[in-house]
Amino acid sequence: MNSHETGSESTQEPFGKPPAPETPQQSERIAWEWWNMLSLSLHHVMLRLAWIFKTETVIMPAFLDVIAGAGWIRGCLPVLNRISQSVAPVLFSARLRNAPRKTVLLMQSSFLMSALFGALAAFCSQLGSVEMQWLPAAFLMIYALFFASTGVNQMCFNTVQGKLIRAHHRGRLMSIAGMAGSLVAMVGAWCFLTGWLAVPDGRGFMWIFGFTSACFLGAGLLISLVHEPPDEPGNSESHPLRLFQNVARTLKTDQTLQRVAFVAALFISTLLLFPHYQWLGRTRLGAGAADLMIWVIVQNLSVGIFSWLAGYCGDRYGYRIVIRCEMFALAMVPVIALSLAYSLTPETRGWYAFTFWLLGLTPVTIKTMFNYVLELVEEEHHPHYFSTLNICMALPLFFSPVVGWLVDWNTTLVFTAISLIVFSAALLTFRMHEPRDAGEKPAH
Repeated sequence: MNSHETGSESTQEPFGKPPAPETPQQSERIAWEWWNMLSLSLHHVMLRLAWIFKTETVIMPAFLDVIAGAGWIRGCLPVLNRISQSVAPVLFSARLRNAPRKTVLLMQSSFLMSALFGALAAFCSQLGSVEMQWLPAAFLMIYALFFASTGVNQMCFNTVQGKLIRAHHRGRLMSIAGMAGSLVAMVGAWCFLTGWLAVPDGRGFMWIFGFTSACFLGAGLLISLVHEPPDEPGNSESHPLRLFQNVARTLKTDQTLQRVAFVAALFISTLLLFPHYQWLGRTRLGAGAADLMIWVIVQNLSVGIFSWLAGYCGDRYGYRIVIRCEMFALAMVPVIALSLAYSLTPETRGWYAFTFWLLGLTPVTIKTMFNYVLELVEEEHHPHYFSTLNICMALPLFFSPVVGWLVDWNTTLVFTAISLIVFSAALLTFRMHEPRDAGEKPAH
């Protein structure tokens, strides 16, 4: 039985002064660390440019409103998003752990993400000219496959940075990639997004999704710049049933991960409202295409700034305190969105963009949690721990279609309930272990 399956304590790296290299492979990684940090940053920048044209809080639900419209269908987006991101990494975790070069899977998953959005762009070219009653179902299928690829892609990226970037430099990678990615993405959205969203009958989504596909392709190609020393081929168990059994066993025996997983499961309920923030702004305040573009830019700017702050503080103080602050802030977002939507007028609706500024904390918090998990166990167990955490974050999203239906019935009640759940997650961070505390060991 491996240590990650039994929940045994892991050896923690000392922080402050970087440890001296012990093997030729470690020396090679350190020699190439800054080059790899730059290469991974360029990959992340291209991903962020792609992502701004498919923002989950604005673009994707707006597209679904064009081809469908019902709240319960919008509510399918978070559940497909998180479940696909959670199941696929578990199934691919052993393959990633066994692979001598992790960057190969990172590149392949980026190419698959590109192909799926290319197919979606092709479908959108027929909007307004051909009756396509099947398009909502096809879109949801592509959406699920895309996020399965995204889950594998994120697991690969985190594993690669865990392998190639030392712990006290990972926040720097997060800061550089976040800020640069936000700036590039905002310029792209400002130049193209408003015009494409204004094309009648939703045909502009062909250009939006086509551009997204091209950016994912570019992100995959940039991975070829990364210098990764090969590992010895592994022989980890890859049977799907045993992989899920290992997830359950780890959660049962590892108390440190139990606490993180429970916090993550409560926190991720914030995604249940993601498709509904733009709906609230459009229905209550009469927001249009220009407002959608502004919301996308504001959210991406906040991701960059919060990434820089979280990365700096994470390197300096550890990621537990960063996660705590992020969650307390996110607990206020649903209440703030309600207050703005019901107090502003169509003439003053510009202030509603503050909601999307705060929503930029969500992807940063997810990234922060993965960086926290990187420090809990040795490098070889990273794929398993990432996939285990992903599974836990999927569970609340099963309620997403019900939440979508309830939002149509009583918006205030649902938004307030989610706010309280996220606030509870923030309180529970006080029970999480701090890996950098030399005087404290995880309780198992």
